[in-house]
Amino acid sequence: MFCYPTVDNAVCVVVDVQAKLLPAMNEPESVLNRTQMLVKGMNEMLVPVVVTEQYPQGLGNTVPELAELFTENTPVIAKTSFSCFGEEEFVKAMDIEKRPVLIICGIESHVCVAQTALDALNAGYKVFIASDAVNSRKNSDKETALAFLRHAGCNVISSEAILFMLLKTAKNTSFKAVSKLVR
Repeated sequence: MFCYPTVDNAVCVVVDVQAKLLPAMNEPESVLNRTQMLVKGMNEMLVPVVVTEQYPQGLGNTVPELAELFTENTPVIAKTSFSCFGEEEFVKAMDIEKRPVLIICGIESHVCVAQTALDALNAGYKVFIASDAVNSRKNSDKETALAFLRHAGCNVISSEAILFMLLKTAKNTSFKAVSKLVR
């Protein structure tokens, strides 16, 4: 059964957009831009954001141009597991009863994003992958991962589509602010 993402049932997970990882991605500026747009939209609509960093002592922290968008309530969780669900602190930050929809963005599509999405499906979450806010070093890895995740049961759509799903209507008080983000 399809579960529509709403501001009351969703959480956005930003996976490993880090200083030493991002430059190695195919089209790093594009994934950064779309991830920034998504986080700004989540902040505008008060949708919680949870951030992970893969082995930050070796790969660096979240890139500053993204980290500056996080609120004081945004947990930033260090991990060594490829799946975010492999970290106890991440699992504790999730609440499937209150927020059963995960919106996932970040890198790399075929490793940490994919394993997180699959573990989320196994845990009972409805998963939305922001297709233009995920990336891999090779485009073929990204495309293969998105096809695989779609087949596994994830909803794979653009960041803009996700933001407008959350808005629902042009009467939403966040409509003007979000509309400016997608231009």
